Amino acid sequence: MTSDSAVWTFELATTEDTERFGAALGAVLGAGDLVLLDGPLGAGKTALTRGIATGMGVRGRITSPTFVLAREHHPPQRGGTTLVHVDAYRLTSLAELDDLDLDTELTEAAVVVEWGGGFAERLAEDHLLVRIERREDETREVTLSPQGRRWQDRLPPAFG
Repeated sequence: MTSDSAVWTFELATTEDTERFGAALGAVLGAGDLVLLDGPLGAGKTALTRGIATGMGVRGRITSPTFVLAREHHPPQRGGTTLVHVDAYRLTSLAELDDLDLDTELTEAAVVVEWGGGFAERLAEDHLLVRIERREDETREVTLSPQGRRWQDRLPPAFG
């Protein structure tokens, strides 16, 4: 792990490492959290989301919601936080993003948006941008860029 003024970078050697990293992130998520995943096809956005779901303890198989655009995954009992998993790859306008009504979802759920970088930031001033790059050796380089006060004190302890 390296850190550069509130930006942290991690190297993850395997898909399992990516899922474990996601689980650590999911363990600190709660209602109102917005996580934007950015990276090319095959970078590991869905694997990271699988881990987030594990860390949050929600139910349901985690697959990329490319054609349905969004899926809700609920905790097994009351009191947990719902995960709303969105795939913005096919969205072509901000109006289509607005149609998903994610700002309403953010009041009661944690929202993870694949392909969200450069597009879904408008949903909340406070959000976490996660950039994932896959190198030729299959290692993922994950960079966390927290935006807003909500994230400043939560991330380093989760991954330290």
